[in-house]
Amino acid sequence: MAIDIRGAARVAPRPVAAGRRLLLAASVVPVAVTAMLFISAPPAHDPPAFLDLTDLAAATDPLNAGIADAGPRRVEVTVKRNDTLDRIFRSVGVDIATVSELRRLPDARKAIDLLRPGDIITLTHMDGALQSLNRRISDTLTLSVSRAGGGFAINYIENPLEVEIAATRARIDSSLFAAGRDAGMSAETIMVLANEIFGWDIDFALDIRRGDQISVIYQRKFQDGRYVSDGRILAAEFVNQGRTHRAVWFESADGAVRGYFTPDGRGMRKAFLRAPLDFTRISSGFNPRRLHPISGRVRAHQGVDYAAPTGTPIWAAGDGRVQFAARKGGYGNTVIIDHGRGVTTLYAHMSRFGKGGRTGRSVKQGDIIGYVGSTGASTGPHLHYEYRVNGQHKNPSTVPLPNSEVPTRYAAEFRATAGAALAQLQLTDQGQTGLVARN
Repeated sequence: MAIDIRGAARVAPRPVAAGRRLLLAASVVPVAVTAMLFISAPPAHDPPAFLDLTDLAAATDPLNAGIADAGPRRVEVTVKRNDTLDRIFRSVGVDIATVSELRRLPDARKAIDLLRPGDIITLTHMDGALQSLNRRISDTLTLSVSRAGGGFAINYIENPLEVEIAATRARIDSSLFAAGRDAGMSAETIMVLANEIFGWDIDFALDIRRGDQISVIYQRKFQDGRYVSDGRILAAEFVNQGRTHRAVWFESADGAVRGYFTPDGRGMRKAFLRAPLDFTRISSGFNPRRLHPISGRVRAHQGVDYAAPTGTPIWAAGDGRVQFAARKGGYGNTVIIDHGRGVTTLYAHMSRFGKGGRTGRSVKQGDIIGYVGSTGASTGPHLHYEYRVNGQHKNPSTVPLPNSEVPTRYAAEFRATAGAALAQLQLTDQGQTGLVARN
């Protein structure tokens, strides 16, 4: 991999489709003008005839001009929520009996039936008889079906991606999201920074300060010179209130170890989430001598209260098994999870239970176990969250969270990977951003 530090970020070329849109717009304008003239001068005694401008525009589309009756018609369909291939064929006038024929093609059924909102399917047909079907399955693979003799032939076309490694650095003035977007990162990349990398160490609702800085080495994917998407974050640094956090991506050659780790090999992903929901604010912290808001007596508050709107999803803070899920006195609707090794977590005042909030059910970190409410002795919608070790309450906001480490047998491989990534990250501290390398 050649290192090629440049100060300017790459500018993607203008998509070819723009020219087509201009051509189509130019072809529709005369039709629209003619239609206006026609409608403005109706016969003296008869009501004006209804004129469908959509049909007129389609008739003048260069892709279909002159072939409506003489040859195949090309149709491009964007998949909507709950769409099926049967429904799409019916909407564009293709014989739906063709669907069954396509599904019988070897290795084609899943690729044909797996439709996602936003997918684009391009069809050509002649008087309802399908001639070809094309759809992109992924960034690198396209399904192509075409009529051949008395049936259909199927092909998978590879669309290779070019991957560039970019470096960027940003100063936070308002939020991580705004700083990341200003630096050119996609929303998905910013969410990985917040949730998969630094979310266990930094509370992005409470800990962020103006002047914090973020540096990122990450992949950018291109196809035929056109930007497609951001790829993997390879290394990142977050300076929060003067404290520096660093992480690198490591995947062992045999695939047995993969994830984000600190430079000394400790996993960024902790066994427990610091906060098990997206909250508005901490309405009450861990306090052994808190004055209770309802009884007015001094009573230990042995957890943290997270204020949030009713219905906000509550996640399991870590892997475990639901030990209790029912109403529990002043706690209201409550879930208790046993995480093993003497650790349990409690979630109270829920409005209702989630699919994961059932007694005896195994849960994974991040599973929805319930929703914020105000059941039990509560003055407003919030989550009361407790963290216990061998029955003793610990402050969820400060308790050290256990994490994983790179196994010893992968230490040398990890050091080589981490060293290269951190060296690139160091260059951003010197103001060198933009294209780092091209694969």
